[in-house]
Amino acid sequence: MSSEDHESLGARVRILRQQRRLTLRELSAQTGLSESFLSQFERGSTQASISSLRRISSALGVAMSDLFDPQNNRGNGVLRAEERPTIPFGEKALKLLLTPKPLEYIEAFRLVMDVDGSTGNQQYQHDDSDELIVVLSGTFRVELASEIFILEKDDSISFRSGIPHRVVNVGSGPAEALWIIGPPGRVKAKD
Repeated sequence: MSSEDHESLGARVRILRQQRRLTLRELSAQTGLSESFLSQFERGSTQASISSLRRISSALGVAMSDLFDPQNNRGNGVLRAEERPTIPFGEKALKLLLTPKPLEYIEAFRLVMDVDGSTGNQQYQHDDSDELIVVLSGTFRVELASEIFILEKDDSISFRSGIPHRVVNVGSGPAEALWIIGPPGRVKAKD
């Protein structure tokens, strides 16, 4: 993802935040992310992890994919490979968005992870969505709270995103997986 992409993503977050009449302080309180980080992200001077983007999109009441599509394109559902948003993820990893509009209730990513790459140094959790990982190549260690699973090509695992989780490439080469989340970061209706 180029620095221009980071700036435009942050700018779109700023626009969505301002449209909802939220201050940085209010968005910080809703996401648990610092005001300083959010300000830097909106200016394009830092990147946001998938977990942070999910928290931001949830607080703004939009699907995470809407952060990448400012026109909220409801076209024919085609997402060309060269137009695919690429998101730096964890350590030595990228997520490539596969979900074209108008899909709203699932998000699919292609996870590409270098040797010793991971989703981060610690397990993380978010919302309470269904997640499915299908290994396309390589070997992954999937940590779900205290359970550990070793998955190889064509293996799959499903879990709730509210369970602390972490994925690590434990193979001798790069690894890839299909990662499907549904529904993506939807805001629950308030009583």
